[in-house]
Amino acid sequence: MTTLVLTVVGDDRAGLVSAVADIVDAHGGNWENSELAELAGAFAGIVEVSVAPDRADGLRAALEGLAGTLTVTVHARTPEPAASVPRTVTLDVVGNDRPGIVREISTALTTDAAMAGGRLFEAVITATLGPDVVVDDLVADLEHLAAEIQVDVSLLE
Repeated sequence: MTTLVLTVVGDDRAGLVSAVADIVDAHGGNWENSELAELAGAFAGIVEVSVAPDRADGLRAALEGLAGTLTVTVHARTPEPAASVPRTVTLDVVGNDRPGIVREISTALTTDAAMAGGRLFEAVITATLGPDVVVDDLVADLEHLAAEIQVDVSLLE
């Protein structure tokens, strides 16, 4: 099977998910996983689909037929080597919202981040860790960052 990742964006209205699902089904695909949202009258989502390799091009072409209703971008997913099993952590972040907070928190997962202030911000983050990441070091970095930008960060296992 080939794994495709679809990004879909359009004006929110009834039947959008069904339209994509019908096309996936008609091409023998399987809707594996998705994250879908309505924000400010817009519909956006990301969908993981598996399909037989010989039917992937037909599925892509059929999804292009949604133009005008939805913008669909199809990304082929490269399988990870079997020996590389990614580790994930889930973080619960609660603090005053302010410009740059998402950038700063996400930057902390790879490098040090800058700080600033605002309204209440809350996020639950699931991140895939590289094989060289030491979870205790990551927690220490996030606790240090949390103190600097005055948010609560908890590692959920």
